[in-house]
Amino acid sequence: MSFSSLGLCKAIVENVTKQGYTSPTDIQARAIPVVLKQQDVVAIAHTGTGKTASFTLPIIELLSNDISKTVLASGEVSALIIAPTRELAAQVLANINTYQQHINLRSVAVYGGVRIEPQLDALAQGVDILVATPGRLIDLYNRQAVNFDALQILVLDEADRMLDLGFIDDIKHIQTCLPKKRQTLMFSATFSKAIKALAQTMLHQPIFIDVATGHNPTKNIKQQLYAVDKARKHEMLLYLLKQNNWRQVLVFCRTKRGADNLVAELAQANVKAKSIHANRTQHARTIALDGFRDGSLRVLVATDIAARGIDIDDLPCVINVDLPYVAADYVHRIGRTGRAGAQGVAISLFSEDELKPLIAIERLTGKTFKRETMIGFALTPSSKVKDDDDEYGNFEPNKVNKPRRRSLSDRPAKRRRK
Repeated sequence: MSFSSLGLCKAIVENVTKQGYTSPTDIQARAIPVVLKQQDVVAIAHTGTGKTASFTLPIIELLSNDISKTVLASGEVSALIIAPTRELAAQVLANINTYQQHINLRSVAVYGGVRIEPQLDALAQGVDILVATPGRLIDLYNRQAVNFDALQILVLDEADRMLDLGFIDDIKHIQTCLPKKRQTLMFSATFSKAIKALAQTMLHQPIFIDVATGHNPTKNIKQQLYAVDKARKHEMLLYLLKQNNWRQVLVFCRTKRGADNLVAELAQANVKAKSIHANRTQHARTIALDGFRDGSLRVLVATDIAARGIDIDDLPCVINVDLPYVAADYVHRIGRTGRAGAQGVAISLFSEDELKPLIAIERLTGKTFKRETMIGFALTPSSKVKDDDDEYGNFEPNKVNKPRRRSLSDRPAKRRRK
């Protein structure tokens, strides 16, 4: 099967071919024709399957062939793609720009962490395809900088991640601002009850496409687990980096503080590394990602905010310095390697206080990990380690202090009546 057989125009097919792709992936072959028929779609697909192109290609096709299209007024949008994180929004826009070359469409991405004024200027000219994170989109709508009178297509990308990050209320609010007559596409790595409920409220008689069930997203990834004392994890990481000739390595930490501390230690060992997490400015995150993509940066240290926002060709290795809080994030992390048929390596450094997350990961993946040890890193009798209180290392929201639940001993004693 070829891309041209899916109903895409010559210009799009040529742009795809320039990127080295000659035949569509499973999700692309099944989703593109349905989207071109302007039907609603719920698609379940893992990362690394070509999911993004399965909606960006037909959207470009539909908008470029819209013979009834009029000049968009200030703030008007033809297609809206909502993504959960800044990195993913930027990645989707890059995908669109690649495939819309020599096609007269305007595409823009808007997200927080950067000045809003350039985004206001871009929207003032009207936009064919707008990629946005929920918070910034609502901000722009409240400023009357964007309106959806001309909206034809809505895409919810990484819908499950959107819910994980607590954006459900934002999505419901955005829905109330959109025209009821539209085409809606929902893409997710999982199909939970929450995703099903959301689909029922936002889509009209959708076509259901599932390429995730029965598909093992980690089949091309060699997974290893090394048991090590928590205090020696950074030391073991340095040892692994020196012993292996990995061109690039993506390292995951559980917390923002942990990521920054690790980068500082790597710098002392003359290992060039940068971190990306929610406390980094968008400019700093962009510089780090660009350096990692062009190969000038060997090690990128990230929290789970970036697990679905990093798309690096032929990334050889992912290392989990800490196991994630959420088992599904393990799959999203290691899914950055072993993509498009390539082989990859995923190494996890495990300490005894991470037994619960390990059990959850094994239950989710159906894989029982052999706890390997490395010469020179023999385990010592462990003591309980105090948890890091950096509770939002994985997410976008600002850190909040949860109120401590009062125990009976905290409550003031009742006064006795005399």
